[in-house]
Amino acid sequence: MTDTPTNVNPPSALAGIKVVDLSRILAGPWASQMLADLGAEVIKVERPKVGDDTRFWGPPFVKPQTASQPPQAAYFHCANRNKKSIAIDIQCQQGQQIIKDLVAQSDVFIENFKVGDLAKYGLDYAELKKINPNLVYCSITGYGQTGPYAHKPGYDAMIQGEGGLMSITGEQQGSPMKVGVAVVDIMTGLYSCNAILAALMARHHTKCGQYIDMALLDVQTAMLANQAMNYLTTNENPPRLGNAHPNIVPYQTFTTQDGDLILAIGNDSQFSRFCHLCQLNEFAADDRYSTNAQRVLHRDDVVSTLAKKIKTQTTQWWIAQLELISVPCGPVNTLEQVFDHPQIKHRAMVKQLPNDDGDLIDVVASPINLSATPLQYHSAAPELGQHTYFVLKDMLNYDDAIISSAFEQGVVA
Repeated sequence: MTDTPTNVNPPSALAGIKVVDLSRILAGPWASQMLADLGAEVIKVERPKVGDDTRFWGPPFVKPQTASQPPQAAYFHCANRNKKSIAIDIQCQQGQQIIKDLVAQSDVFIENFKVGDLAKYGLDYAELKKINPNLVYCSITGYGQTGPYAHKPGYDAMIQGEGGLMSITGEQQGSPMKVGVAVVDIMTGLYSCNAILAALMARHHTKCGQYIDMALLDVQTAMLANQAMNYLTTNENPPRLGNAHPNIVPYQTFTTQDGDLILAIGNDSQFSRFCHLCQLNEFAADDRYSTNAQRVLHRDDVVSTLAKKIKTQTTQWWIAQLELISVPCGPVNTLEQVFDHPQIKHRAMVKQLPNDDGDLIDVVASPINLSATPLQYHSAAPELGQHTYFVLKDMLNYDDAIISSAFEQGVVA
């Protein structure tokens, strides 16, 4: 009896799902890249000659600008793998018709234009659902489709400020700080992808598509998480605490003999074990410090006492000793150290994907691991308009005369 051969190319989770993506910058492309990684066919619609703004957001650049192509910034490559690019002028009627022809055979439409902009081109949800009632249409804006701020554009940094994140980020006596990556855009992409997947599932029982209204400010407010609940419970604005935790002590960075250590003590037994290692048994038994609630109230005493102890040894000494007694801790790594990390290497968190020239581009992998429908990595971020002819000819079945005319008139590029 022979073993049943395994499937060399297992099906993707979203095989057969088609996405028309008119979004640019980060939030929308992050969502569509997730869909592409999961197996959806994503057609990225870009402006002729210019393309997505982030193609220019460098240095560093993966590829330089040429006579026929804009540059490809590393930023652009972080959110546009596994996609096909078609360059279309949506301001002209023929360009709008191409989008509508794509929508007729697609499942998802993603855009991040200002409220009402796409209605001018007949590409709003009200018009496109007439063409395809099963369409899941996701709009991403700064403030949402309704309300007194709906007309305003929104950008990650300003939303971090307006949505409260900067007020709780930074050193206690320092200035408000934004997070080191565009976390609102990324979280909006994640929420948008979840909403799209939910809407696709809903089609099984609603028998139709639906409209998704995503706003950066809504996402920023939602992701305040425990800090938002702290405020709603007390009506007190949470202070900035640097790298400390508002509800757990000690849970922050400490300076060691040669660097920095993250100490993340999450319960009283861990604190007791830590104090025993530090020969601070009486300190741990003190009623002012024995429980987390009391340690939060006496934060300064706890932190100052532990800081003196932690500074006497190296980061690696602490990590080795704390791991032996199951107390959570870790180093503060540079990105060089992150990508040299044995666990990151084991988990294959860097992939090499070919671009149109066949060169291999290093990209950060998705953290999603599915056992039956694993993610597949096909191609690096595309050249501007790299797939225009393919989409028109093979997907839309346009004849060569129509395609040639569209290129000559600058409708596509």
